[in-house]
Amino acid sequence: MTEQQTLEQKAILVGVNLNHQADFDYSMEELANLTEACDIEVVGVLTQNLPKVTPSHYIGTGKIEEVRALMEAHNGNLVIFNDELSPSQLRNLESDLQCKVIDRTLLILDIFAERAKTREAQLQVEVARLKYMLPRLIGLRESLGRQSGGVGTKNRGAGETKLELDRRRIEEKITALSRELETLVAHRQTQRKQRKKNDVPVVSLVGYTNAGKSTIMNALLETYSPGQEKQVLEKDMLFATLETSVRNIPLEDNKAFLLTDTVGFVSKLPHHLVKAFRSTLEEVSEADLLIHVVDFSNPEFARMIEITHQTLKEIGITDIPAIYAYNKSDRTEQAIPDVQGDIIYLAAKPRIGIAELVGEIRSRIFKDYMKCTMLIPFDKGSLVSYLNEHANVLDTSYEAEGTKLTLECRQSDYGRYQEYVIEAAE
Repeated sequence: MTEQQTLEQKAILVGVNLNHQADFDYSMEELANLTEACDIEVVGVLTQNLPKVTPSHYIGTGKIEEVRALMEAHNGNLVIFNDELSPSQLRNLESDLQCKVIDRTLLILDIFAERAKTREAQLQVEVARLKYMLPRLIGLRESLGRQSGGVGTKNRGAGETKLELDRRRIEEKITALSRELETLVAHRQTQRKQRKKNDVPVVSLVGYTNAGKSTIMNALLETYSPGQEKQVLEKDMLFATLETSVRNIPLEDNKAFLLTDTVGFVSKLPHHLVKAFRSTLEEVSEADLLIHVVDFSNPEFARMIEITHQTLKEIGITDIPAIYAYNKSDRTEQAIPDVQGDIIYLAAKPRIGIAELVGEIRSRIFKDYMKCTMLIPFDKGSLVSYLNEHANVLDTSYEAEGTKLTLECRQSDYGRYQEYVIEAAE
């Protein structure tokens, strides 16, 4: 699609409020944001209150006329529905409205397809898109089957035969892409195992799309690892990050943690996508601590927190401790930086509250450090080097029997080298 064509798309948004949902207005507003993220202009919005959706058209058939009138009044050429449409609803609507009809799921899939940069993300989106398309192809079979000339199946219409071929082709493609994806996922799991072996704690950034996760990651990189040329993309747009980035954050006392940045969440995130991105999101399930990033300047921030909780629950993440980074607090009346229990009010862009955030991370992930004094024989020089590199050595002195180190070290190292401990302090 050329830029010219993209900009000329004018959409009418349609939503059904089932039994007075509390978050209905918000989800319609979000649909408008998602539409704009695809460079489509929203020219009209139509909603309807119903006890249940109309099976044939999603909206009541009387509303079809209203949609058509809105289309004519605003030169619309696309109708976007706020929920996933069934294959028959899609077919009936396109036939009655005589224009392209898409649903929220396809819109989000399109955004993901456009933003996916790595091979893994591209494969994940493509598999999700094909799985979404498959039943919608099958749904067309009935109308194509009517082209069949004779009785029985011998004389099936060309349309149906082509459809069978298309379906087979899509199924084969899903299998091939899934296989390639499995290889990449296996590689990622190997990397994760290796990281676990290295005993470095993992901290994962989670939260709503565009809450500022990548900005926080870059602020930490800039502060604690300025040499790393590994800044991640940060942009004021929905789903700027689809790839999981993993960065090492070294602190000044020989402690370090890995920070991972994940895809942002959104309400009604299509289940095809949650499934496809499961391997990416599994990075989160291995974390020792979550930083739940919240756009505190957004009036709907409480709802966004709830949606993030729901999505995490969907992928089986319920018991990892979390701290809440209330980002963009500089746009509110809230004094910053401010720490209140598990909540830190900060502003990542102007870098206010980053030290406080790290302080909170520290107090939660380095709990298993022990303070002790070790006396290491001179012939064990390699152990002294190891501890200088992997522990926080507070004092070094030389005795007749060897090197005396007062240090803070991991419990695992304390256990491993206990024979050299001459004094332990909690």
